[in-house]
This record gives sequence, C-alpha cells and structure tokens, in this order.
Amino acid sequence: MAARRPAGAAAPTRTAARNGRAKGGSSGSVRRAELLEIAAGLFATRGFTQTTVRDIADEAGILSGSLYHHFSSKEEMLDEILRDFLGRLHERFAEIEKEVKDPKEVLDRLIAHSFTTIHVTPQAVALYQNEADALSGQPGFEYVDQLGKKIEKIWLRALTTGQKSGIFRSDVDVNLTYRFIRDTVWCTVRWYRPRGKFRAEAVAEQYLRVLYGGLVTE
Repeated sequence: MAARRPAGAAAPTRTAARNGRAKGGSSGSVRRAELLEIAAGLFATRGFTQTTVRDIADEAGILSGSLYHHFSSKEEMLDEILRDFLGRLHERFAEIEKEVKDPKEVLDRLIAHSFTTIHVTPQAVALYQNEADALSGQPGFEYVDQLGKKIEKIWLRALTTGQKSGIFRSDVDVNLTYRFIRDTVWCTVRWYRPRGKFRAEAVAEQYLRVLYGGLVTE
C-alpha cells in the first residue's frame, strides 16, 4: 500500500508521552479514542500541517489545554493513528497469506479486506494516502515505510506465486500489476460512502469481476 504525494508536511517529532496511553482508566481510553477519531478526520480532510491543536479541541468541544491531558502534541496523535492502522492492516494481510494457500484466493481476500478497511476506517485510510510520502524518513515514523514495504511484499508474493502456478497470466509485470491494483483499490476512499448505494462487499465483488474478466465480452 502506498500513498499519493501530499503537500509538504512539518517534520513530526517523537514524544515521551506516547507510552502514557489510557490515562484516567477506561473512561480515559474511550475519550482518547474519540479524540483520535476527530483528529483523524481533520487530518484527512484539512491536512496534518493545516490542522492545529485548537482545531481538534474545538471540534471535540474542549479547551486546547484539556487536549494536552490526553496527548502531548498533534504529532503524537498522528503517530498513534498511523501505527494502529498500519499495524492492524499488516497483521490481517499476514494472517490471510498464512491461512490461504491458493494465490487467487489470497488476492481475493486481500482486496476484499482492503475495501472493508475503507468502509470501517475511511479517515485513517485517507490520512495515510495523504501523508505517508511526507513522513518518509522522518524520525519516529520509520515504521510507516517499513510496514508499507512488508504489506507490498505480501501482495507481490501472491501475484508471483499465481504466475508460477499458471493461475495468473505470465505476460504481465507483477510490480506494475500490484501498483494498478493498489492505486485503484485504495483511491476508492475518495468517493466511497459507507452509507451509499453499494456496500464494501458489493464494491469488492464488482472490482474482482472487472479485474479478472475485464469489460469486453468474448
């Protein structure tokens, strides 16, 4: 999975407060989750650099100072959102690869889960799409590139194995094929609506039908 290149972003910094999660017990954990959801939405729509701590606090209906009770900075919020999103995504993709032997079924399930992820966490997907390139090489955010490459390798292994087994065509380049699939799937977040006409499962089904069968009738 890779991101579209966004406008420049400020260099994020690491904070010691990152390990202080779940402040205030379970109620603090719930409030943190609510604030992260608000921040993810603002970061995705306005951009990380354009969003201020005051913007997040205003949207949450609290004072800026109250936000610092949960997070030391907006960089910490960005870190937590992306780390959780990418960690979960890689974990599920790795499980699919381990559970399924048939490369076509692996690809089917990778694509289906991608659309489900867009349905469930559209803000995190859009945020990653917008900010990943700008975060590349930034101190404390090395995992963004690292997990992105691990995810890419899972997809490439499925495509390569499918070619070797004769399931997928051998006259196409797997790297280009992966990029075609990656970009057309994840950019869906820009128009997909969770409460729209098509559910994630239906979108995945239509996508796979076009991917494997094309548009031209034989």
